[in-house]
Amino acid sequence: MTSVAAVPPRASWVEPPLTLIRRTAALSLVELQKLRHDHTELLTRTVQPLLWLLVFGQIFSRIRAIPTGPVSYLAYLTPGILAQSALFVAIFFGIQIIWDRDAGILTKVMVTPTPRQAIVAAKAFAAGVRGLSPVVVLIPVALLLGVSVTANPFKILAAAVAVMLGAGFFACLSMAIAGLAGTRDRLMGFGQVLTMPLFFASNALYPIEIMPTWLQVVSHVNPLTYLVDALRGLLIGTPAHLTLDFAVLLGATAVGIWVSGALLGRLVR
Repeated sequence: MTSVAAVPPRASWVEPPLTLIRRTAALSLVELQKLRHDHTELLTRTVQPLLWLLVFGQIFSRIRAIPTGPVSYLAYLTPGILAQSALFVAIFFGIQIIWDRDAGILTKVMVTPTPRQAIVAAKAFAAGVRGLSPVVVLIPVALLLGVSVTANPFKILAAAVAVMLGAGFFACLSMAIAGLAGTRDRLMGFGQVLTMPLFFASNALYPIEIMPTWLQVVSHVNPLTYLVDALRGLLIGTPAHLTLDFAVLLGATAVGIWVSGALLGRLVR
């Protein structure tokens, strides 16, 4: 009787996505543990957005130089400052991955079966959580200043998801730049060059309609514009394109995770 060698079962097509999800969840828990011991940084992250709201917002509300329709400029500005804080928190997040490389942590993680995209996704998740920290202070201050913010818990939850997606994308952008730059100094230089153009080439401070034509084109390809639009629609009830906004944020974050994961290997060569 001829014996037939047993053929090992083929791996399921769902195994790679499940592995990515499991590894991302495990690394995200590690990142959350780091946040528990970083209360000072979370507090200091709220200072700059508060200054924008209390100084810039109130001054321009008095000038009435920017047309914002039926809402006050302070109400118009509040979602823009929330989006700005997510940008500023995340755009230098690549420094952490360079620190992990210098400490030998990144090399140890990358020699395991962990997909590189899982490492990036966990960092992006941590950036999203950090991006939410200014919301806890900014929203109550905006309410004290007379801004009417929705009390609908579903809209607030959707706004939190939008902030996390936006911060996650900008963290991925930062990590992609880290993969290309290779050093903290170069990353800081690139981050400083990108931060203000991304902020001012969006609708965070003023409507797109009053921009020059060329800047309107730039604004329409700037993910920060879609984050601001979603936050305005959800928090203060202005007309928004929520389906498009979330589609752009999800797509940009997914592409950012893939590109950053592909470039991560450059850091350990």
